[in-house]
Parts: sequence; structure tokens; C-alpha cells
Amino acid sequence: MYDDIDVQTGTNILILSCGTRNKITQYFKKELASKGKVIATDCSSLAPALYDADKHYVVPQINDSQYLDTILDICIENKVKAVLSLIDPELSLLAKKKQDFLEIGTVPIISDYEVVEMCLDKYTMYRYLIQNGFNTIKSYIDKDKFYNDVEAGVINYPVFVKPIRGSASININKVISKEEIEVLFNRHKDLLIQECMQGKEYGADVYIDILSGETVAIFIKEKIKMRAGETDKSVSIKNEKLFGLIQNFVKKAGFKGVIDIDIFEKDGEYYISEVNPRFGGGYPHAYECGVNIPRMIINNIEGKANDEVTGNYDEGIYMMKFNEVKIVRG
Repeated sequence: MYDDIDVQTGTNILILSCGTRNKITQYFKKELASKGKVIATDCSSLAPALYDADKHYVVPQINDSQYLDTILDICIENKVKAVLSLIDPELSLLAKKKQDFLEIGTVPIISDYEVVEMCLDKYTMYRYLIQNGFNTIKSYIDKDKFYNDVEAGVINYPVFVKPIRGSASININKVISKEEIEVLFNRHKDLLIQECMQGKEYGADVYIDILSGETVAIFIKEKIKMRAGETDKSVSIKNEKLFGLIQNFVKKAGFKGVIDIDIFEKDGEYYISEVNPRFGGGYPHAYECGVNIPRMIINNIEGKANDEVTGNYDEGIYMMKFNEVKIVRG
């Protein structure tokens, strides 16, 4: 784990690519109170979550050659103790450059690079799950093998065609024929064909303590409605079998910090679909039910390991997202 965490007065947290994730910014601000500041960055001055932070910066895009140096300078200037990102494209960079941050006294809240890369590549994650005995959704990168399995009755239409590396449901297509698949594969590179799983869908918000390495929090919600790849409506549930599956998977895969897991249930069996090695879009549901991951992160940065609180929340609590407006005068 992070044995070299420097415990000093003032726990300043940096949230990268904050975008529209105002609740995450607000939660950290509430939990830090007078103990530290929340600093936020984004490449757009019209990212509303910027204006809920104590201090914010508009920075270059993540593929800019000056981006990493800009973020490191912000950490040094503000004595930042922990940094995290809220978007997938930045997670690999943060994990790969973890040592650069540690050398200036800033702890990245992120799993190791190899684990992050596995999560971001859907087919790599699929193979890992199969090889380690976890149920998962049938996935193909070889369309001819998929066609053969259709002929054999192993899988049927409809299926999803999506980028192997992608997020926020961008460029995901539900298809019902070979002709549609051919069109998509001719138009785009690096695509994945994935089974259209029928059944209940769950999301799990999980925190793996960065001091002890133990899974200390699991919150499970049944998804009721999705919008743009994020949970729009959900209800809290508890399930000991699902808790056990998640604990086993998380320990075996070697995750650290906060992650979000998508899981399907079919005929009483659970199928792990995807893992986001960051705060998921439905995390506010967990926080409002008392699963306080920002507080756990702050405890770790202050040198305190967290007690396990898996399942310490009420069932039957509903989350319903709604639109809000942020006004900033220029």
C-alpha cells in the first residue's frame, strides 16, 4: 500500500476533470470542513463542478504535452495531499505517473496502472474474468467467431457493439443482424460485440482502504433507469452472496481506492460486467445512505485505516436524479 503517506496539517484534495460531478465536489468540501480545501480542475471554464470547489483551475486538455506538469504544479502550490480523477481517459495517466505525485507528497487515489488498463479495455477485463472463474457477459472481438456461435445457438441477437475502450455509452449500438455488424466494423476500429444481458442490473460502490489494502465498504444498488451510461434512478439493496462475490473479485484483482462495479443477475447467478476504477456516476446514492467514501479517503490521507462498514446502510432507499442549474457571472 502507500506506506510513504506524509501526514501533515491541512488535507487538501484535488479533483481532476470535475465536469458536472458537483455532488462529489460538495461531499469532499463537507467532509473536509475546516480541515482542508477542495481544489478542482477542468479543461473547460463551463464545467459547473469547478464553482463548488474552494479553488479551481482551468487547465489544458489531458493529451496536451503540458498537462501533467500543470497538474503537478497545482499540487505543489496548494500542498495537495490526495488527487483523483472523475473521467476514464485520465485514469491511466494518473496511475502511470503515480510516483511523480508521491514524490511531491500527493497520493493518487487510483489502482495500479496494470489494473486500471485492464478495466479500461473491455476485452482484457472479459478474459481476466473468464480465466479467474467469474461469470461475465459473453464478448467477442472476432466477428467470425461470433457468427459461428450464433449459428451454434451459443448467443443470439440482439447484441451490443461498442468500443473496446470507451465510456459514457458513447458509440454503443444495439444491433439485430449480421449486416448491421458488418457496417459498424467497416466504419470503426477496435470494436467489441457483447451479449445483451436480460435481467436485473446492479451497481456496487466499493472502497479498498489504501493503508490496509482491505475492502472496507460495499454499497449495492439495483438500477431502475439509466441515462447516458449513468444510473438515473436506483434503489439500495443488500445481498450476502453479492457482497461475497465482490469481496472475492476485488481482492483477487488487486484494486485500490474507490471503484464502481456493474453486475447483472440472470437465473439467480451474478455476472460481472465492467469496472470503473473511479467514483461511479451513481455514487451520490451511496453517500446519501451513509456510505461515506470521501471521509474514508480523508482518513487514509491522515494516516488512519478505516473500519469495515460493508452493508451498514438501509435497504429500500431510492435515488432519483434531477436537473439543476449553476449560474456564474462573467
